[in-house]
Amino acid sequence: MNKRVFFGPFSWCWLLLLALGLAGPATAQAQQPAPAAEAELVPGPAVVPLTATYTLGVRLRGATITSHSDFPEIDGFRKAGLTTTTATRLVAGRRTVTELTLTQRYAPYTEGTYQVPPFDLTVNGQVLHSAGGRVRVAAAPSAAPLSEAAVVPGQGIGSLDQLLGKPKPKYFYEPTDHASLALEANRDRVYVGEGVRVSLYLYVQPADQAVLNFYNFTEQLPALVQQLRQPTAWEIPAPEAAAVPDTVRRAGAVYLRFRLAENTYYPLTSQDLRFPPLALIMTKFKLLKAPQPGEEAKLAMYKTYNAPALRVAVRPLPPRPGAPAASVPVGHYVLREGISGTRFQTGEAFVYTFGVEGAGNATALVLPAPRTTPQLEVYGPDIREEKLPDGTPRKSFRYRLVPHQPGVLPLDSLFQLVYFDPTTARYDTLRSELRPEVRG
Repeated sequence: MNKRVFFGPFSWCWLLLLALGLAGPATAQAQQPAPAAEAELVPGPAVVPLTATYTLGVRLRGATITSHSDFPEIDGFRKAGLTTTTATRLVAGRRTVTELTLTQRYAPYTEGTYQVPPFDLTVNGQVLHSAGGRVRVAAAPSAAPLSEAAVVPGQGIGSLDQLLGKPKPKYFYEPTDHASLALEANRDRVYVGEGVRVSLYLYVQPADQAVLNFYNFTEQLPALVQQLRQPTAWEIPAPEAAAVPDTVRRAGAVYLRFRLAENTYYPLTSQDLRFPPLALIMTKFKLLKAPQPGEEAKLAMYKTYNAPALRVAVRPLPPRPGAPAASVPVGHYVLREGISGTRFQTGEAFVYTFGVEGAGNATALVLPAPRTTPQLEVYGPDIREEKLPDGTPRKSFRYRLVPHQPGVLPLDSLFQLVYFDPTTARYDTLRSELRPEVRG
């Protein structure tokens, strides 16, 4: 007996909906665009053993790396090569995504905690930023001894380090260097108010550069500068030191001299200036006694260089009749004056400039204020400090004068500056030599 299956109008509707439901997701999936390539930094571990490598990396999904900038240098490590790995992942059970990871390996020199600096890495034109961090290099783990039963006859055991061992310090030697740290003053005795320049230098011979390097200098320098502070002196820092050292001779030998810090001190009291001993830690490399091709021929260590304490004697100023010595500037000064004319009418304003040039603390130069009288009005001064092309400081006092009485105007009685010359150990006075004529 033949049986017929009858599909009514209602059944046909259900079949149509079922077909649409099955076709809908497939159509939507076919029209979905491929995701854009994504790049992200892969941070390194917080702790690595001395026998392992520290790594920084970048991971790119959905594309290949066509260009990238260099990974940063890290103090205490050397770059040990780049590696590239590729992995394919299945997403949502259907779509495959390719991940490419570029890894920079770093080999540590010695144990310790090191700073990974902030850096930017540009990958295919996209800039990725890392805030940096810290990494601790721990001691190498000791390998567990292998029993003879665990070794198949004729088979090697362990890694190359287990077979040959990591290079031991006893196979390295420390080469002689001639570096030294020195705290130097341009004079060993000054008067109160007289400037003394104190510099912190690192001396190295040219050959020393192959085995010496600065260690964590950006953190050591502020501590050294802080120790140079003097509570009883006016301190003026020198311009920032140039990165290139100057060449000098010491004891007949050629040295490179690095200026690490420099200040000029003007004592405010007769108390001596005392600078404590200073210490600078440098990275020094030991050299392999019998280097072989492919072996690392250097082993980093730390060496401390010390600068002895320094004392600068301070003498009080000699007594000055009729005035306290403490109010007198100290230095070698000359007067440079100027005027807007030589003949003037009563009631006519003119400009007079009292300029002081020379070696000394220009900031402490103060010109006594001239008195305004019924015969002369005085306005100002406008003060200007500058450096001349040869580096000599200049301080100018600019006044506006209005005379109300005819005759010769004696500016020497209005503008003068008493100072102490430390070279002659005598007081001297800068006086105006101009005598303008005023007509009624």
